[in-house]
Amino acid sequence: MQGLIAFLERYFLPLAAKIGGQKHLVALRDAFIGTIPATMAGSVAVMLNALLRDLPPQFFDGYDGNSIPVIKQIIAINGYVWSGTLAVAGLIFVFSWGYNIAKAYGVDPLSGGIVSTAASLAGITFSFSGGISGLNLDAATVDAINAAGWSATSEGITAAGWGWLPLNNLDANLFFTGMIIGFVATMIFVKLMLRNITIKLPDSVPPAISKAFASIIPATAALYVVAIFYFVFSKIVPDMTFLQWLQKTVAQPLLGLSQGFGAVVLVALFVQLFWFFGIHGPNVLAPILEGVFGVAQLENVNLFQQGGADLVISKGYMWVRGSFDAYAWYGGSGGTIVLIVALLLFSKRKDYRTVANLSVGPGIFNINEPIMFGLPIVLNPMMFIPFLLAPVVSVSIGYWATMWGLVNPVSQQVTWVTPPFLLSFLATGADWRAPLVTLVAMLASFAIWIPFVMAANKMDPDLGHEDKIATDIGHDTKSI
Repeated sequence: MQGLIAFLERYFLPLAAKIGGQKHLVALRDAFIGTIPATMAGSVAVMLNALLRDLPPQFFDGYDGNSIPVIKQIIAINGYVWSGTLAVAGLIFVFSWGYNIAKAYGVDPLSGGIVSTAASLAGITFSFSGGISGLNLDAATVDAINAAGWSATSEGITAAGWGWLPLNNLDANLFFTGMIIGFVATMIFVKLMLRNITIKLPDSVPPAISKAFASIIPATAALYVVAIFYFVFSKIVPDMTFLQWLQKTVAQPLLGLSQGFGAVVLVALFVQLFWFFGIHGPNVLAPILEGVFGVAQLENVNLFQQGGADLVISKGYMWVRGSFDAYAWYGGSGGTIVLIVALLLFSKRKDYRTVANLSVGPGIFNINEPIMFGLPIVLNPMMFIPFLLAPVVSVSIGYWATMWGLVNPVSQQVTWVTPPFLLSFLATGADWRAPLVTLVAMLASFAIWIPFVMAANKMDPDLGHEDKIATDIGHDTKSI
């Protein structure tokens, strides 16, 4: 292990320092970190609702938290917190992204955040429409539907509305699109500001007003460039937004993946790769995870109800959607609960340990936004290799343990916020061996994370100070 740490210190850390000191990557890192107040509050809300609403039905038949006084009010309050945080995490991020880009270039950061947010929102659909025919409606029903603002006849209904922003366009799905559009729009704004293509007011005007007026021309130009792009894109691809197109073009080529070991590993690898670049991997790969592995899981559930685990083993699928959660995504995508433990035991960096302490509670319930965006793992070169490698090793352990009959296949739908060990136990129909497989996978991941956590102790928290890092590495190399 000392040899691996020395290798990372000598060759990997200097490269990571140079990449980490790059202006735009620093801005992106800070943009993710800036979302922590919201993501942490949302994680607490989800965690509380997991304890009060989602987990008890796994143990008590007929339990319904939404019908119990006091508890249902707490659940409702947590729902409001979630709606304003994780439900719109992408929207919060794009503002932070634009803010930090503008700040890096020394121009008005507030205006940069506004430009990034406006540009990203401009490409989201604001309307919906749909219809149904072949009906036989009476006159009173037709009148009631028409009075509500939709269009109806005795034979059918046409529903349409405007002013609707779908939440699945504002959550983590917006991150990747926001990175691209927000970056382009904010950079146009920044460049025009730096060239002084602005409205200049007399010195007697209050600074706040001067800043606002100075931003008008650059912001307008940036937003019009983005609007023209959206317009042209809509003519070329008329049936979907740019956000939808990105998801489709990334996800669709992977639709053929199935039960083979290579396919399972490839899915796990791509989920991690997407997450490293700030893209919600499970959402991007939902056509595969839900459309292929999810369907397989439903089949296993039905077989288990008919004949128990034996029927699942003989006629069901060996690897399904819940298998990833049981054996690789403990603590969230990437198995980050293991990283949290490694940081608490081996990290000497105050910033890392602080984030790890804050992430323990949410991590137990597989909520890893605090560690993903707070450490951050996203676009952190030091974390790239273990973040990709550890889940692949974990998936391999779980896959072959299932294939070799060492543990029953996943055959139950278990809510994703169920803590590790308990999740795999319940998902396999109460197979006591499943938590042991999870433990082996976690120990393997732990061994992978340790050298990188220890190597990160040598990296200055301020990634821009490359000379200090190089000096530290040189001193330590001599001692080794």
